[in-house]
Amino acid sequence: MDKIANTPKPPYYAVIFTSFRTEGDNGYAETANRILEIARQQPGFLGYEGARQGIGISVSYWQSLEAIQAWKQHPEHKKVQEKEALWYGESRIRVCKVEREY
Repeated sequence: MDKIANTPKPPYYAVIFTSFRTEGDNGYAETANRILEIARQQPGFLGYEGARQGIGISVSYWQSLEAIQAWKQHPEHKKVQEKEALWYGESRIRVCKVEREY
């Protein structure tokens, strides 16, 4: 990722994943790249931004709450969710409606 996501005119939704990583890679980098590519192919996916320096913040953008729910239930995504304790010491997900962008 090397630019700010090009999102449409609001409203749309943002899923914010905030985390602290555990020690070691444990397959994280490869899995993160693969799951992002799968997310990009999902109906309703609008874009992604992320940063990590100590704390990690990943934001994915979606057309609807239904698209977010479908992504949460995607079989590959569910497999990755089962490994979160291996990769994250602490994490939180927030779902927000974007009403304004400037």
